[in-house]
Amino acid sequence: MGLVFALLWLFTGFLQGVHGQGVYAPPSVRIVHSGQACNVEEERYSERVYTIREGETLELQCLVTGHPRPQIRWTKTAGGTSDRPGDSSVVNETLKIDKISRHQGGRYYCKADNGLGSPAIRSIRVDVYYLDDPVITIHQSVGESKEQFYFERTVFLRCVANSNPPVHYTWRRGREVLTQGSDSGVEIYEPFFTQGETKILKLKNLRPQDYADYTCISSVRNVCGIGDKSAHFGLSNKTAPPSIKLLLDDPLVVNHGETITLVCVASGGDPPPTLQWVRPGGEELPKRSIVKGGTLTIPGVTIDEGGAYSCMASNNVGNPAKKTANLLVRGLRKGRFWITPDPYHNDDNIQIGREVKISCQVEATPPEEMQFSWLKNGRPLRSSERMVITHTDTEVSPGTTNLDIIDLKFTDFGTYTCVASLRNGGSPEISIDVNISSTTVPPELSVPRGRSHLIAQEGDTVDLQCLVSGKPKPIILWSRVEESGAAAAAAAPALMPDGSPQIESYDGVLRISNVTRDMSGTYRCQTSQYNGFNVKPREALIQLVVQFPPVVEPVYTEIRQALGRAFSLTCRLLRAHPARLLRYEWKLGSRLLTMGQFSDQQDDTNYQVKALNREGYGEYTCDITNEAGAGRCTFLVTGKAYPPEFYYDTYSALWQNRPRVYGFKLQWTQMEPNAVDRILAYRLGIRQMSQSRWWEQEIPMEGNIQKGELLTYNLTELVKPESYLIRLTPITRYGEGDATERIITYSAPVNPHLREFQCGFEDEALCLFSQDKTDVFDWTRHSAATRDTKYTPNTGPSSDHNGSKQGFYMYIETSRPRLEGDKARLLSPTFNMNTKNSAPSVANSPTYCFAFYYHMYGKHIGALNVLLRQKGQTVTDTSVLNLIGNQGDRWRQAKVNIRPTAAFQMVIEGVRGAGIEGDIAIDDVTIEEGECKDPPPNNLRSLAPPSSPHIWQLCVTLSLALIGQQR
Repeated sequence: MGLVFALLWLFTGFLQGVHGQGVYAPPSVRIVHSGQACNVEEERYSERVYTIREGETLELQCLVTGHPRPQIRWTKTAGGTSDRPGDSSVVNETLKIDKISRHQGGRYYCKADNGLGSPAIRSIRVDVYYLDDPVITIHQSVGESKEQFYFERTVFLRCVANSNPPVHYTWRRGREVLTQGSDSGVEIYEPFFTQGETKILKLKNLRPQDYADYTCISSVRNVCGIGDKSAHFGLSNKTAPPSIKLLLDDPLVVNHGETITLVCVASGGDPPPTLQWVRPGGEELPKRSIVKGGTLTIPGVTIDEGGAYSCMASNNVGNPAKKTANLLVRGLRKGRFWITPDPYHNDDNIQIGREVKISCQVEATPPEEMQFSWLKNGRPLRSSERMVITHTDTEVSPGTTNLDIIDLKFTDFGTYTCVASLRNGGSPEISIDVNISSTTVPPELSVPRGRSHLIAQEGDTVDLQCLVSGKPKPIILWSRVEESGAAAAAAAPALMPDGSPQIESYDGVLRISNVTRDMSGTYRCQTSQYNGFNVKPREALIQLVVQFPPVVEPVYTEIRQALGRAFSLTCRLLRAHPARLLRYEWKLGSRLLTMGQFSDQQDDTNYQVKALNREGYGEYTCDITNEAGAGRCTFLVTGKAYPPEFYYDTYSALWQNRPRVYGFKLQWTQMEPNAVDRILAYRLGIRQMSQSRWWEQEIPMEGNIQKGELLTYNLTELVKPESYLIRLTPITRYGEGDATERIITYSAPVNPHLREFQCGFEDEALCLFSQDKTDVFDWTRHSAATRDTKYTPNTGPSSDHNGSKQGFYMYIETSRPRLEGDKARLLSPTFNMNTKNSAPSVANSPTYCFAFYYHMYGKHIGALNVLLRQKGQTVTDTSVLNLIGNQGDRWRQAKVNIRPTAAFQMVIEGVRGAGIEGDIAIDDVTIEEGECKDPPPNNLRSLAPPSSPHIWQLCVTLSLALIGQQR
């Protein structure tokens, strides 16, 4: 029976449609914070600054209103940051960054959009505070520098610490604090261009007492709890900048695969310098390298690891010392050759009696060790009058050797071999064979018959082929030909399918797999000028045309229609190749509806339904075809209702007036209710989050639902503290529509059985006070120490209620853009009454004393109102206090007795007056069980409710009114 009883309450609700009430509203945004902030300041003109210590957790929440529920996105501008992860967007209400770094500071934007009006955007600037360890560096004026660096010379001690906010420096010599003017031999100054980030201590003409231990203390004045940091330096007559020397040959020439060691030692400097090896341009050291002090070891060195290596020494005195060594790894690579016919004859062929030159080129390291030799038919060949061998400068890379054959004879035919080697070995030789004979002829290039214009379909594999003849057979270079015209000139160069500008081919074939429409165009094949004849390149062109099926829109769309209505479907052609002889075919399922052919000027096709019947529901397709295939538009015509839109801005949606259960006001609108048949009912599904079983109930609907009409269903008897998943599905005569789900979460009140509550607003959490989402602006947490009174000096408190400038209070800022009559409401947590009576009344309900301190000073003070908000089956607000006008520059206390009959909140409302000198502040709010004792001697009067039943039913709380004179 217990289970049956527990299920019955799920369906004890009532339905009420608020007709004519359009609740669609554009979004509004408010940013709140939690986490570990040091301070949050409200700057003027809507900027908020959130200060946090580096390494703490940043947590910002974007609270939105608007219907339908807005989509939320967090973005960030580069407030001194360049890290890409920090720039990424976050698509949810809460932005959380663990262990925040200084580079993640900047302005964060919350954007909410629900398609109505313009998106709502709010921002908050995050200021990350940090303090790095200071570093002391020592310098001497260059003009006075001699062998003894610090003997009767002017010395500068420079202290640098990266920080936010700007750092404050203090210098000490031993235990003595140095200040400007405390010692005639000492000057302290901050260079203007460093904006306070550098502090320089100048010692003029060093004296014996200046040789001492110096301490630089950097401080950010304990902001965010960041403690001071210090650096030390002992100055003596031995203090000197670093000097180093390299214990190796420069350049150091080694063989490929050897283990090499570079040694760098400090030859001077006090304090002893630290040594490190680096490569120019920030290039990393080889991954296998081992660094130990000033020794760099590279096992198995490769030719690519050759280059410059620098040793650097630093001891924070003077400038770092640096020396560079060059590592050369012996090696040969990239061997090439070419044949040049007699340049004095306009003929590319080799002929008897004419000159011919064979050239050979190889890259070598080191270039001066490279040597060439020539062989003919395997035998050494020496330079002679007819066989002239020349070499380029040995220090130039790549090295080139030429063999000039003067007056070519038949006996000169044969195989010539160019051999490149290094004098000291360390690398294999490179040999290149070149055949000179009657069959050695320049290249010719052609395209096979019928292959100069190719047509392919998207996705095919295409072979582009150029036939090359000649001996030696050259390498073929493939590239794309740029299109002519102004548009082509502005476009990027056309690349090959693999993304490179050029592709080499040894057989003259370029294969393109899975060809796409972007690969259409003209391709050029040409002979290379290396590994062949050094003559004008031969070339040929091939035109590739890639056909593709029609591209259409919409590819897929859903259309919701009621029975009996007329509608039209349109399929649009975007592009196709070929774009001629296009046909279209409309179907419903497998049933052919109509077909036809596109005219030359036609770019779409339509199908009209005059009156939709039940057989007309289904999937409509339109196929537009050409030689390459078909493009399809798909239309799903359905009578399904659109999903409901849950309303998240319900005022006081959750109520509780019994110990073990709570209620929830579920509200929603229907998306596009007139698009389909009338909504007959809603199927309500509910499931405890801790269980898997669903319980369902139908909610019948009477009459037509209007767009924007707010529907309400009260869920009662929800078990504390369970959360529930709610599913709502509309039903029409077509059947079930699209469902929507949301989670209902129970929020327990603070002090469920209230006896005493106190809040001084010293914590960021505000004792669970919250801002009212329906007011015009917000209350602000502040302390007098950080309060900006530049524009409004004659209003607001100079301290909190206890007289502390560091203490916090809540106040309303009445400067621009606030207008007269604007209201800000602060809501207390929700409290349950301390009573066992399930149906309390004014007569038997407990009494509580609500008290707080207020400060209302300024000639433009508006009003301060306090209301008692009770949360029963309905929500009621009753005024219990009203203060108007200037109350003087001091804190006053107000007390009032309240007798709530249900769970309740206190609402504190500040109203902006006629001008900017109207700041109102509150502090130290308390709620205690029992009547108020020793009421303050002011002009407030407590009005007790009459005992008549018909009177207290209308006024269920006490009222407190302001009467009499102002002080």
